[in-house]
Amino acid sequence: MKTLYLLAIAIGSSVAAQTITFNGCHNLFDDQNFIFTKTGVDSNSKNIYITTPVDGQPCGGLGTCEFKIQWNNSLNRWEFLADEGNGTFTSPILMYYNATGNSVSPRPPSNTFGAWMENTAATGGQCGGSLTGANSTMTGDVHSSSLATSDVTKSRIQIFPNPVSDIIRISGIDNGHTIQIYNVDGRLIRTGAFDQKIDVSNLSAGVYVLKITTKKFESHEFKFVKK
Repeated sequence: MKTLYLLAIAIGSSVAAQTITFNGCHNLFDDQNFIFTKTGVDSNSKNIYITTPVDGQPCGGLGTCEFKIQWNNSLNRWEFLADEGNGTFTSPILMYYNATGNSVSPRPPSNTFGAWMENTAATGGQCGGSLTGANSTMTGDVHSSSLATSDVTKSRIQIFPNPVSDIIRISGIDNGHTIQIYNVDGRLIRTGAFDQKIDVSNLSAGVYVLKITTKKFESHEFKFVKK
């Protein structure tokens, strides 16, 4: 970037391509999409994303915008950074940060999960505070669930067997509405109507999270191991 840039958000892309599309903060950027592409993984196994092209995309009369999304391990948060030069990111400018999203996932949280807080010192407060689903879009290789597991010992709801090879059984719930299954990095891989028996025989071996939502919109999450 050759002048001060501010944030816009629209993150949308194919998960297979491992891209994020961002659109937002039109006060500072034109109404356009910025495409982030995964460029690598850091020492903490977190993905790194940089806008494509890394240098040359016009940005709301503010010059040329280059952005990066990466994990800051010392501050335990995801950061949305603007470049200070021509795509080198030697002294990037912090635009937004999210310290409430799932820190376990290698992918950053979406703009509807946790809080992407604006660094008003850099933006001049022109991006409306935190990023939300109302003022931006952020789609693609992001996640929107904490995948926190319930403490089974404190709940009357139980799943068994665990580990499981084919059928998970659910007991202690009579008002189930939907089920969702997430893999360990937060991707939703299955959703459907609630059933006390769930066939997981076609899942690959590994760790998953089963989320049960009731008709009263309560949610319960359980980690399980597929053998």
